[in-house]
Amino acid sequence: MRLERLSERVWVFPYEERRDRPNLCYIKGDNWSIAVDAGHSADHVMEFYKAIEEEGFPLPKLTVLTHWHWDHTFGMHAVSGLTLANVKTNRHLEECIRKLEIEGPEAFLNLDQSIRYEYEDGKPIIVKLADMTFSGEVMLDLGNCPVKVFEAEAPHTDDSSLIYVPCDKVLILGDCTCGSLPEWKHDPVLSRKLADTVRQTAAQICLTGHWTAQPADEVINDLLEEDE
Repeated sequence: MRLERLSERVWVFPYEERRDRPNLCYIKGDNWSIAVDAGHSADHVMEFYKAIEEEGFPLPKLTVLTHWHWDHTFGMHAVSGLTLANVKTNRHLEECIRKLEIEGPEAFLNLDQSIRYEYEDGKPIIVKLADMTFSGEVMLDLGNCPVKVFEAEAPHTDDSSLIYVPCDKVLILGDCTCGSLPEWKHDPVLSRKLADTVRQTAAQICLTGHWTAQPADEVINDLLEEDE
């Protein structure tokens, strides 16, 4: 699988349904580059990095997390450079570490077949905390490529971080447009708030965790339909 170019500065390593692997993003500045999300496992990260190197690009110096769920974070121990998450995400990861210590890998393997596929043949589940945390928002300057990382209220989890690349008008959403687990239920108030957030960024392209890129208007309309 190869990187797919989404815009001038943003590339995507595409999602995979069988192992529930989300899109992993690579944002390339003139001076340094970042990744968005740490993947489902070390194998997922290594495949992502192979695709990056095949393009002749440097590995990311920073990986930003969109939220705590395993398919976006359990590869974090294998990433290049540092990692960044909001404070709530790290708190959830602390709970994952405790759960793993008490219940063992079955605590996660029993959640879904896709996790068992990802960790077949007894591959270890390793959970770690992000190296750095933030609250509210943080701006990164990659070199002629500013990136805004910010917290947002959203129906999927209480720790959603969005990543906006204003020069390309690309907004990376992770899974925040989805309903909450385990029922996948949408809170209409949170759906409406997220729709407003997407609108206020002036994004034209939105990328969610497990689907292809969409026009921002479509994402906003889908969220507002959940509100009805």
